[in-house]
Amino acid sequence: MKNRPVHFEIQADDPERAKKFYEDVFGWNIQKWENDQMEYWLIMTAPKDSAEPGINGGLLRRPAKAPAAQQGTNAFVCTMQVDDYDACEKKILAAGGIVALPKMALMGMAWQGYYLDPEGNTFGIHQADPNAK
Repeated sequence: MKNRPVHFEIQADDPERAKKFYEDVFGWNIQKWENDQMEYWLIMTAPKDSAEPGINGGLLRRPAKAPAAQQGTNAFVCTMQVDDYDACEKKILAAGGIVALPKMALMGMAWQGYYLDPEGNTFGIHQADPNAK
């Protein structure tokens, strides 16, 4: 599966409040991921062996103030899995996208970065790489 959404992220002012909301409403399993890089919760929308369609995600503390009511969308960020991070970034930039958060290593797991499309929508790209550091 490449160039398809594989992960979403929810930003929250109060991650514990958001965790409770999504667990209570949708029954998602949300567990804090213990690491030294960032405060992050992993969201499992269904059991690992589920045959139902869907993706899993993450929850993190909002890094900036959310738009006020009636000021546009405040939504989940989708991330696409790609085969070659650097080649995909070149395509994004050539097509008019801009870097929102530059490429970073998710230690021992992957390369991750965030971009804005020409309409200002945020999305992520993710290249699995166990050697990322």
